[in-house]
Amino acid sequence: MKPAPFDYLAPTSLGQALDAVADHERDVKVLAGGQSLIPVMNLRMGHPEVLVDICRIPELQQLSVADDGALHIGAGVRQATVLADERTGAGWPLLRAAIRNIGHPQIRSRGTVCGSLAHADPAAELPAVALALGATMVIRSRSGERRVPADDFFLAPFTTALAEDEILVEVVLPAAPVDAGWAFEEFATRRGDFATAGAAVLLARDGDMVDSGRLTLFGVAGTPIRVLAVEDALMGARVTEHLLATVKAAVESAVTPSDDVHATGQFRTEIAARLAATTIERAWERCNG
Repeated sequence: MKPAPFDYLAPTSLGQALDAVADHERDVKVLAGGQSLIPVMNLRMGHPEVLVDICRIPELQQLSVADDGALHIGAGVRQATVLADERTGAGWPLLRAAIRNIGHPQIRSRGTVCGSLAHADPAAELPAVALALGATMVIRSRSGERRVPADDFFLAPFTTALAEDEILVEVVLPAAPVDAGWAFEEFATRRGDFATAGAAVLLARDGDMVDSGRLTLFGVAGTPIRVLAVEDALMGARVTEHLLATVKAAVESAVTPSDDVHATGQFRTEIAARLAATTIERAWERCNG
């Protein structure tokens, strides 16, 4: 299928791009990797009048580690670039694990990290990892810049805190604690499919107990979600069979996915509960404390 007619703009500066998305007379969409937007347009599920391709803007191609240890990923950085970067693998292995599960190599070679975050598919891996890692979204418009924590960025399916005249220019991932353990797991019907359910975990330990932990689930709600009941139960606890049973029960109480053509809500709930327990156990094994 083919998309409806549209105008194509390829600015070479961020200022030009911000001017383009400030056009309130027409429906304008930002194009980064295009791995989500273009299929939507081809299926005529979306028909923007203008595409603003930001991939020719040099300042959005930056992948760097700041002096404070945070990872900065520009809006034009491909998922494959992050996957191949040694610094990312060493400091943010949870991010790398999630990217490995995205589609196929061809998709990762074109898709961008920020593009996936802005698209906000409830079954996508990167929004869940951004939430688990405590990411900050750097957003720009002609009016200036604002920073939005991942907890406040994802509002509903395919809906974020971005206004129509704003661009997500960068995501910032803080450095993980040196003794942190991590794990990422998802269940999909076929390799490369969107996940039926998935879980991402980041744990820090203090001796033989959990010092802090984040559990994020995806594919079971309209946005990725943190299960705060599980995070509370982890604080100061030992990872035992009893704790993992508590985790499963807490997840089953916290999520209420709907039935759809891919799976029943009950099946998603059961998978999410099992993945939550598995990822916590594996993250604990990776802790260095």
